[in-house]
Amino acid sequence: MHPTLTTRQQNAAKFFLLALFIIAIDQLSKWAVHTYMQPGMAGEIPVFGNWFKLHYTLNPGMAFGAELPAPYGKLVLTAFRLVAVFGLSYYIIRLCRQRASGGYIACMALILGGAVGNLIDSIFYGIIYNNAPFASPTRWFYGQVIDMLYVDIYEGFLPQNWPLLGGKYVSLWPIFNIADSSIFVGVALILLNQSRFFKQEEPAPASTSSTSEAETPAVL
Repeated sequence: MHPTLTTRQQNAAKFFLLALFIIAIDQLSKWAVHTYMQPGMAGEIPVFGNWFKLHYTLNPGMAFGAELPAPYGKLVLTAFRLVAVFGLSYYIIRLCRQRASGGYIACMALILGGAVGNLIDSIFYGIIYNNAPFASPTRWFYGQVIDMLYVDIYEGFLPQNWPLLGGKYVSLWPIFNIADSSIFVGVALILLNQSRFFKQEEPAPASTSSTSEAETPAVL
């Protein structure tokens, strides 16, 4: 599939401004959480009852709490994020030149903003907030991402009679941040609008068969 093209010339600057807005909101929220909240349950703030809370925690790995093996998994992840940011930036410029759908480019800008937001944490937070994990080879590139948005769908022990998972303590929703949310929303909107954002490949026309021998007039 190829992006749907339009007749309207797209200005790349407005999409990079959208990404910059996401980065600013993400970094401001992380600064506020680090400055005014206590980590863990001691500083937890209910927002909508018990199902949506602000909960300050540090994430040494990927979005939504996933993690690569130490000690160099974090460095690999940071390098991947850096490459992804440059790749997304180039792709947005290319889409604008091709006059792709503005909605699709905006979704890519949301993903870019989220990627840069978490990349800043990884590169600088080990220095700025001194939150690199213990025994990290260096504080640069080993900063931990600050997460704070907690949707508590279910948290507790599962029934003992459940196979494999019975009796285990589970939390069915991870803690995430604005950058993670921006990436998720961007990807979700692309998936929901595939028919609008992408040009469907048209099937090749069937070749006309030659006149069969039965249709050929017989020579008497």
